[in-house]
Amino acid sequence: MHDSQLRLSFFIFGIMQLQNRKILIGITGSIAAYKTILLVRLLVKAGAEVRVVMTGAAKDFVSPLVLSTLSRNKVETDLFEGDAWANHVMLGRWADLFVVAPLTCNTLSKMVQGQCDSLLMAVYLSSTCPVLVSPAMDEDMWHHKTTLRNVDKLKEDGVHFMHVGNGELGSGLFGDGRMAEPEEIFQSVHGLLAYPAKPLKGLTALVTAGPTYEPIDPVRFIGNHSSGKMGIAIANELANAGADVKLVLGPSAQKLPSGIEVVRVQTALQMYEEVMNSIDGAEIAVFSAAVADYRPAESKVSKIKKMAGMLPDPIFLEENPDILKACGQRKKDGQVLVGFALETDNEAGNAQQKLRDKKASMIVLNSLNDEGAGFGLDTNKITIFEEGGRQTELPILSKQETAVQIVNAIINFRK
Repeated sequence: MHDSQLRLSFFIFGIMQLQNRKILIGITGSIAAYKTILLVRLLVKAGAEVRVVMTGAAKDFVSPLVLSTLSRNKVETDLFEGDAWANHVMLGRWADLFVVAPLTCNTLSKMVQGQCDSLLMAVYLSSTCPVLVSPAMDEDMWHHKTTLRNVDKLKEDGVHFMHVGNGELGSGLFGDGRMAEPEEIFQSVHGLLAYPAKPLKGLTALVTAGPTYEPIDPVRFIGNHSSGKMGIAIANELANAGADVKLVLGPSAQKLPSGIEVVRVQTALQMYEEVMNSIDGAEIAVFSAAVADYRPAESKVSKIKKMAGMLPDPIFLEENPDILKACGQRKKDGQVLVGFALETDNEAGNAQQKLRDKKASMIVLNSLNDEGAGFGLDTNKITIFEEGGRQTELPILSKQETAVQIVNAIINFRK
């Protein structure tokens, strides 16, 4: 399976929020329009009904035939085609979400001014659904004061903006202005449709994710196989639900979501310090990191040389601080603390005991005995134990869908 197929299967597996949702894609005249082909495919594979409207200039960069084939709908490009009239009002009212990707500097200006000189602009001005745009332009254009004013104006009008990427641009220069990647836009579409009311807006959420590495010497460490995938997915879903998210992340090679503050740490003590500095200001805290229980009492400055049959010196271990327990002792009224338990024996009993001992609001149980659950996988199988006795067992889901269920449990717990 090719990398693109693996990436595609990850994003569509288990995501049910887009089933039968109506998404209108607007494409303007930018070289970045080639990325929209994959975006359309991702949305269709996730169960959405997709229609595409293009400007005349966009046809120079991507074929309407390709997009009509992938979307399974005719691509609209003109207000009039022969004796027929494209009903822009119908298109604007049909969609649950209107996504303009790429958004050129020219179309951005027209949206601010309300200049109705194309089918795409007519649809935008008659749309009644949320609008998400993904800008694409050269760096100097993106940073120009006029562009920044136009972005601020559209944000005031309620238009949602994707971030711009930094990298090689169509001009050959390197800098800000790249259109967001299709997978990132897909995630934002999912977030806007899954949580339209933004139930966590105005709240601060703290998430820990990944392993910790406890150094033995400059080369070796004590750690585990955690990838950070689950915690990153939870952080992304909390942000989709409107929360202001801070992610404290141990060593991880995973791609990070945009719009989230990320603090990188290596050791359990570093993670503990960062969490203790932030916990009092968080209404929600999710501790999904696989923190090492012990660390070497002494980390050698130089690499320990190998000796036949034995270590030159014994490695003495000392216990790391229990981050969840420390936060439970400082727990405020109304604060939601979510811990994780990875168990192999007496799973439910150990998870419930942890819920009580750590004064948590919820414990998410992972069992290594369940197929599809564990470190490094794209799927998970969990049971959520809540303060008060409620218990929710979920089937095997993608980590993305598992994160949705955990965030929904947090939202319902706060009600």
